[in-house]
Amino acid sequence: MRRLKLAVLNLLRNRRRSLLTVAIVSIVVMALMTSGGFGLYTYKSLKEGAARSEGHLVFTRPGYFSSDEEYPLQNGLENSDELRKHLMTDSQVKAVQPRIYLNGLISNGEKSTIFLAQGILPSEFRVKGPFLNMTEGGILRENEDPNDPKILLGKDLAKNLNVKRGDYVTLMSTTVDGALNALDFKVQGVFATGVPDLDKRQVYLSINSAQFILNSKKVSTLHLYGYDLEDTEALKARLAEQTPELQITTWEDRAFFYQGVKSLYDRIFGLMGVIMAVVIFVSLFNTLAMSVTERTREIGTLSALGTSRTELLLGFVLEALVLSLVGAIVGILLAGAVSVGLMVFDVTMPPPPGKTESYPLVVYFSVILAWIISLAVATICVLSSFMVARTGVNKPITESLVHV
Repeated sequence: MRRLKLAVLNLLRNRRRSLLTVAIVSIVVMALMTSGGFGLYTYKSLKEGAARSEGHLVFTRPGYFSSDEEYPLQNGLENSDELRKHLMTDSQVKAVQPRIYLNGLISNGEKSTIFLAQGILPSEFRVKGPFLNMTEGGILRENEDPNDPKILLGKDLAKNLNVKRGDYVTLMSTTVDGALNALDFKVQGVFATGVPDLDKRQVYLSINSAQFILNSKKVSTLHLYGYDLEDTEALKARLAEQTPELQITTWEDRAFFYQGVKSLYDRIFGLMGVIMAVVIFVSLFNTLAMSVTERTREIGTLSALGTSRTELLLGFVLEALVLSLVGAIVGILLAGAVSVGLMVFDVTMPPPPGKTESYPLVVYFSVILAWIISLAVATICVLSSFMVARTGVNKPITESLVHV
């Protein structure tokens, strides 16, 4: 305790220099905390978005994602209803949603264009949550009239065809037998995904209507939703034993955008961390070098009185630790203030590449991240103080005493 008190008193000799060093450390810590918190928020958002879109597990026939189909549903799943009921018996399974992917031409009677459609159960909107931004009308309903099927259109597709809720469009596609089939739909709603390419082509319809157009009872994939994202691998291993004839893919294997963004952010934050570490090292090195130079005669006097080099080194290390501790605390408090402030004030980020909608700026406050950054800063401080102080305390006593 006495040594710590002496370290604090030595730092107070030159308050301006000590405060400048603390300010630099706190700014660096705040920058690392806020950037890291933004990264954690981005990772979590993309992870949950990918899992919500694809499901925790995707059941397909082997080779479904690696081979092209010569005709619709060539690699589709048969007896999907029985498989779905079987999977739902597992206590860790929340929902199982079948999907059919199809494409073709959509027409309003005067103009035609290409569409990309998903045939889904209406319950998918309940399972996945509000994944569509409905700009007009509503979602598909459970009690749809089979004689008056409904459809959801992307906003740019609806604009291109000049249709709105209540209008009728015709979908034309090739059946599994190679014949051309068509079905009229009533526009139930118009949605926006924020991705221009999807808004120009995307269509949602009921799975029964999709099977009617394709003239098949198969489905393309089955998407399983569990209760806990962290249990995905364990759930996959258990269900793989029950369905060895099927290929099971996790959400992470299909989350290409999440993997790309995470890889990019890891490199950016890693480089930022290295730069910040260099800033702290240079700042402390300069501060302590000046302190050692100014106190060279003091070091010689203490050495002449019998103070060991280890004790002298420990004193300088404690000074650096005090600077790093105070700077880290201030930086963490500033980062917490930024995190809370962004929750109070509505600050939005510009649309990311490939999207048209902005999103709120959120910075997570992570206690684990705070500990990691504080430990890294303390390590850098100890290293820099040791390198500087070792030169000063290793000088001969006579040379130190006559230093000017």
